[in-house]
Amino acid sequence: MSISATIKAVQDIMRQDAGVDGDAQRISQLVWMIFLKVFDAKEEEWELMDDNYTPIIPEGLRWRDWAANDEGITGDELLDFVNNKLFKELKEMELNEKSDPKAFIVKAVFEDSYNYMKSGTLMRQVINKLNEIDFTTQKDRHLFNDIYENILRDLQSAGNAGEYYTPRAVTQFMVDMVNPQLGEKVLDFACGTGGFLVCALEHLKKQVKNIEDEKTLQETILGIEKKPLPYMLGVTNLILHDIDTPKIKHDNSLTRNVRDYKPIDKVDIIVTNPPFGGIEEDGIQVNFPHQFQTKETADLFMVLLMYLLKDNGRAAIVLPDGFLFGEGVKTTIKEKLLKEFNLHTIVRLPKGVFSPYTDINTNLLFLEKGKSTKEIWYFEHPLPEGYKNYTKTKPIRIEEFKLEKQWWNNREENEYAWKVSIDEINSRNYNLDIKNPNSQVDNGVNKSPREILEKFYVSYQKVIENIKLLEKEINRE
Repeated sequence: MSISATIKAVQDIMRQDAGVDGDAQRISQLVWMIFLKVFDAKEEEWELMDDNYTPIIPEGLRWRDWAANDEGITGDELLDFVNNKLFKELKEMELNEKSDPKAFIVKAVFEDSYNYMKSGTLMRQVINKLNEIDFTTQKDRHLFNDIYENILRDLQSAGNAGEYYTPRAVTQFMVDMVNPQLGEKVLDFACGTGGFLVCALEHLKKQVKNIEDEKTLQETILGIEKKPLPYMLGVTNLILHDIDTPKIKHDNSLTRNVRDYKPIDKVDIIVTNPPFGGIEEDGIQVNFPHQFQTKETADLFMVLLMYLLKDNGRAAIVLPDGFLFGEGVKTTIKEKLLKEFNLHTIVRLPKGVFSPYTDINTNLLFLEKGKSTKEIWYFEHPLPEGYKNYTKTKPIRIEEFKLEKQWWNNREENEYAWKVSIDEINSRNYNLDIKNPNSQVDNGVNKSPREILEKFYVSYQKVIENIKLLEKEINRE
C-alpha cells in the first residue's frame, strides 16, 4: 500500500471517532503521531551511533514502548495513557540552557498539539496503520511528500486558504539556479513543510566531504513558519533528512521590526514561496518603514527579503502577477528593489503550476544584492506539447526546466526569452508585467490587466458593430 493510501485509510478511521471534528482536527491528530514515530526512529539511529546518547523522549513514552507493537495497549487504557501521561509529560518537560536542543523541538511540537480522539480502539487502528510506514527506508522518506500533498489538499477543503505545496520541480529548479555553497546560510522565512530547505539540503550534501562539512551543513539550513501544522511537518521533514536539530522557528517572520536586523542576522541565500493573496493583521505594518507599509502579505515578505539578504547574497522567490503590475506601495517596493538589487531574471510560469491550490499566474524572481538592475531577462516557461495547462495528474516536471538551464549561462533572445532595459522599466513606472515579444502564440498569459481590458473593449466594439449590421439587414427585410 502506498503512503498516500495509508494516510487515506488513517483518515477514514478517524472519521468514525466522535471526538475528531473535521479535516483540520484529523490532520492535527495525524501530524503529532507521525512526528513521534519519525522522532523515535531517529533516536534509535542516534543511540546506535553514540553509546552515551541520552534519549530526549523518556522511556515509556517513546513510540517503540507503547505504539510499535500492533497487539499493544488499546481501548480506555490507551486513551488514558495518551491523555494523562504522554501529552502531560511532553508538554511539561522541564528545560534549561543546558538541555539538548532537540528537547526544545519536542516540547514546541506538543505545546501546540492535542489528542482529539475519544475512542482508544480506533486510535489503536490508526497507530497500526502508521506502523505500515517505515521511515527508516530511503523509499518511504522520499514518499513523505505524498503525505504533504494529501494533508495540504485536505487543508484546502477545510477552508485553510493560503496553504500551498510548491511542486518539487519548482523548488529544485530555484535552488539549482541559486546554487548554494557549503558554508552559506540558506533561509526560507515562510518555510511551510520545508520543501525548499530539503532541496537546498540535498544540493549541499553533494559538497560534504568530511565530519566538519557535515557540522557546517547542520548549522546553515534555516526556516521560519507561522502556522503550527506546517511547522510540525517541516521539523519532521528535516529530521527525516538527517538534520538532527532543525533550525526552524515557530514564529511569524513579519512580527519583527525590519530596522532591528543586524549583520549577524542576515543570510547568504533566500529561497521561498511566501503566502500571497493574504492580508496581515493590524500592527504588523509598523514593523516596516512608512513607504512600504501595506497589509498584503506577499509585499511585506518581499520587503523583508531585502532587509535579510547579505550584500552579494542571492535569492529566488515565487510571486504572483499582481506584484509585477501592481501600483502604489508595490511601485515603491519595486523601485527600491531595482536600485539596490540586480533583478536579473524573471521566469514566467503558465497556469496550473500550483493546481489544485490556486490558478493564479506566478513568476520566479531571481536577484542578487549589491548592484542595481541594468536589464531584466524574462523567460516564458512553455507548456509541454499537447498540454493546455498543468493539472494534479499532469504536474510540472523538473525535466521541463532543461530549456531554462541550457539558456541560463549563455543568454540569447529566442521564442521564450527576451530582455528589457531598466530605462524601459522606468518609463513604465516599474511595471514588470511585460509580455513576450517573440511569442509565436498569443495566449494572453503575459498580458497586463490594461492590455486584456483593451483587447476586450476592441472585441466588444466589434460585437456591437456586427449587431447593428444585423439589425439593418433585418430591417431591410
